[in-house]
Amino acid sequence: MTVFAFAFYLFALSAVVAGFMVVVSKNPVHSVLWLILAFLSASGLFVLLGAEFVAMLLIIVYVGAVAVLFLFVVMMLDVDFAELKGELARYMPLGLLIGVVMLLQLGVAFGTWKAAEGAQALRMAPVTEGVENTKALGLLIYDQYLYLFQAAGLILLVAMIGAILLTLRHRKDVKRQNVFAQMHRDPAKAMEMVDVKPGQGL
Repeated sequence: MTVFAFAFYLFALSAVVAGFMVVVSKNPVHSVLWLILAFLSASGLFVLLGAEFVAMLLIIVYVGAVAVLFLFVVMMLDVDFAELKGELARYMPLGLLIGVVMLLQLGVAFGTWKAAEGAQALRMAPVTEGVENTKALGLLIYDQYLYLFQAAGLILLVAMIGAILLTLRHRKDVKRQNVFAQMHRDPAKAMEMVDVKPGQGL
C-alpha cells in the first residue's frame, strides 16, 4: 500500500466515523468536536485531490469560524440534557421513517444513474503547466466568471441587509444616540451661562 492510499483511507475513515459520531453523540459539545474532526478529514481529502485552496478554505471558514461559533453557542446555552433525551426518544420513529425513505430514494437514484459520454472529461478543469491550483482558481473566478462572482456577492449583501432589517427591534425604553441632531445643534443653545451669586449655590 502506497503512502497516498494509506492517507486516503485514513482521512476517509476518520471522516465517516466523525460524521456518524456527530449524529449519535448525546452531548452537543461532543457533536461539535466530532464535526470539527470531520471538517479536518475532508480538508485532508481535498489536499490529496490537489485542491489545496478548497482545503484551506474549509479549515479557515468552517473550522475556524462556523464550528467554533457552534461550540461557543452550545457551551453558553443552558441545555437540559434529560429533556433533550426525552425529545429524542419521542421523535425517534419519525426520524427512522424519514431516514429509510431517504435511503430508498438514494438507492433508486444511484441504481438508475448512467454517466453520459464525455461527462468525465467535462468534470476535470483544464490544468495549465506551472500554475498553482490557487492561482488557476483566481484566474478563473476573476476573469471568466467575474460578473457572476460580483452578482453572488451582491446577493449575499442584500441578504445580510435584509436579515438585519428583519431582526432589528426599536425599543422605546432604550436611550439612543442621534448623530444627526448632535451634528446640527445650535452652538448658542449648547451652553447655558448661569449667574451664581456667592453663598447661594446652584
